Amino acid sequence: MKLRAAGEDDLPEILSIYNDAVLHSTAIWNDTPVDIANRAHWLADRRARSFPVLVAEANGAVLGYASFGDFRPFEGYRVSVEHSVYVAAAARGRGIGRALVEALFEPARALDKKVMIGGITAGNAASIALHERLGFVETGYMKGIGIKFGQRLDLVLMQKEL
Repeated sequence: MKLRAAGEDDLPEILSIYNDAVLHSTAIWNDTPVDIANRAHWLADRRARSFPVLVAEANGAVLGYASFGDFRPFEGYRVSVEHSVYVAAAARGRGIGRALVEALFEPARALDKKVMIGGITAGNAASIALHERLGFVETGYMKGIGIKFGQRLDLVLMQKEL
């Protein structure tokens, strides 16, 4: 497996991973799958802001991806970023998520970011454990603030000093 910057050629596989999470998990709190134009706009926006989009690749296939962006769009939050990481269902449990998140730390530091934040669905024990192993600590718990699949969702906020 190798990690590298995502390119336009990776968008179909990124789209597939993203839409799988939309349709089958509470990792993304959207109900509606997106199209390739949406992911192309997302990638262009990340690049325009100098935010990385990384993919994990093996044997020519994208196994997962990660990125970060503004935590909140106000000047006072300029030292913080919120990351996201998604791994293809068939590739989970192999350390890909960990490698992708770890690879975001240095680009964030290079942009003079001090804190990386993860917003995780409270029931996602694997993601919470991953973040704990990477040095993230729980700093917030927001009860019932979302809804998906007809159920209210709690959000765990975790952060890491960079």
